[in-house]
Formats: sequence, C-alpha cells, structure tokens
Amino acid sequence: MNQYLPSLKQKTNQDKKEKIDYEYERNGTCNLFAFLAPHLGWRHVKVSGRRTKVDFAYCMKELVDVHFPEVDVIKLVMDNLNTHTIGALYEVFEPAEARRIAQKLEIHHTPKHGSWLNMVESELSVLVRQCLNRRLPNIETLKKEVSIWEENRNENQVRVNWRFRKEDARIKLKRVYPTPQN
Repeated sequence: MNQYLPSLKQKTNQDKKEKIDYEYERNGTCNLFAFLAPHLGWRHVKVSGRRTKVDFAYCMKELVDVHFPEVDVIKLVMDNLNTHTIGALYEVFEPAEARRIAQKLEIHHTPKHGSWLNMVESELSVLVRQCLNRRLPNIETLKKEVSIWEENRNENQVRVNWRFRKEDARIKLKRVYPTPQN
C-alpha cells in the first residue's frame, strides 16, 4: 500500500467521537418601534407583538399626543416599510383624528436600500449590542430590559454623532439625488 494514503482499517469505538447538536427553540417573535430625537438625546423603544399598520398608527398617535404634544411639526425619517404611511392613520382612526395626527407629521423616507441613512438604525444597533445580545425568555423580560436601557440612555442624554454630510450624500447617492452636473 502507498505510504501516503490513509489506512483503510476499520475504526474502533474509541475512534468515534460523540456528536452533540444544539437544538434551537424559537419562543416567538416581537417588534421594536424606535423613536429618536438625536438633538435632544432622547429615544423611546416600544415593544409590540407585531408590526402592522394598526400598531404603526397607534405609535404615531403616542408620538404626537404623549411624547411631543407641544410641538407643531414632528419630522420623521423612516424606511420604506409598507406600514409606514399616513394612510395607516386613516385606516385606524376616524378621519378627523387621523387628519389631526397627520398634520403634525412631516415624513421623509430613506432611499430604497438606504435605511442606514436613518440615525435610529444606529441606535438600534447600540441597543442590540448593549441590551439584546442574548436570548430573552419572554416579551415581558424584553420590555423590562429595553426600558432600563432606554431610561439610562435618556438620563445621560446620549446623542448620535452623525457625520454623514450633504456633500457626502451628493457623492454616495448621486444616482438617487442627481444634480445638474451629473
């Protein structure tokens, strides 16, 4: 037999190693609605069981009536999720109530594949690293952990140090936002 080929002898029981497989058990899912006022060092994370238009509409009502009732206009930067529309307000609330809420909102959607332009995405990344870097047994524990994290960040007025400038956008996003030169 060639000395470089492995031996074909039968493996003994001592040669066999026990194989242990990790069984992933999914205990359910949930959704996080995150709000961020970067200039104030304020954020709010709402944990919900789902992310429907109804949930979104009630979050907008909470933002307008609870968190910023004294503000005339709230500027929102959001991704293009199909539930993130003013129409959701009209599907959930009476027209007069939907209009009242909608009039206080100025919505700006990030470009398709550009949700990274939304500062709240950076904040969610911090939340994951600092608070959600492990499995949590249930939604109640998640709500408690997120609440503690949020309270700490707000108390310390942690701000987002956003460095993406308009000039950078003109270069990186020239196909999305063309100028007369390009």
